[in-house]
Amino acid sequence: MLSLRNAYEALAVSAPTVVDAARGRLRAEDCDERLERFAAHVVQNADIRVDVRGRDHLDGSLHGDRRRAFVVMSNHQSHYDVPVLYHVLGGNMRMVAKKELFGLPLFGRAIRDAGMIEVDRGNRERAIASLQIAKEKLAAGTNIWIAPEGTRSPTGELLSFKKGGFVLALDMEAPVLPITIQGTRAVLPAKGMRSRRGVEVEVTIHPVIETAEIAKLEKKAARDTLMTEVRRAIASAL
Repeated sequence: MLSLRNAYEALAVSAPTVVDAARGRLRAEDCDERLERFAAHVVQNADIRVDVRGRDHLDGSLHGDRRRAFVVMSNHQSHYDVPVLYHVLGGNMRMVAKKELFGLPLFGRAIRDAGMIEVDRGNRERAIASLQIAKEKLAAGTNIWIAPEGTRSPTGELLSFKKGGFVLALDMEAPVLPITIQGTRAVLPAKGMRSRRGVEVEVTIHPVIETAEIAKLEKKAARDTLMTEVRRAIASAL
């Protein structure tokens, strides 16, 4: 019932988003507010106790400072990572998500209208186009969340990283904000169907990784260096 209730929360913000988009009056601020509301309701419904560490590492407020946008990178253990991150960081963030989510009835249309970024790793041209969209959002002051593992880890251990997000951050010389999420797997594991209430979730915000100097390295060396730094940061709190 908890999983169904939180699925309803997603639909409750999806419907007005689709309607507003169809009428040509959807604003980014409305999407931000709905994302925050969705996240707050899901966290409350599941009685998730969120312990946040490292807020002092944020350079400006993710809620209010739209001048400095981050590429947010976290590990990925559960569907609940999404509402937990929006609950902690605020609604001014859009995620890069696999194409299958965009095919879901109503929800898929809503996340596309809200500005989420579809990635099709099996199609190089479309993948490049997705990176371009992400660049435009970063330039406009919207934070971009990427799970570099590309999928939920079934064991909680870090999987290998995909390179797309690191290419994006280096091309834009955008700061990377590494985050470790612990506990969401106990709420709902990968491939699970039944959510569990009352779990304590720990979110660790690590120091921002500046990319301007790293980007001066040879392309592959820069990508590998950034990937190593981000992985080391995320793994340090697992």
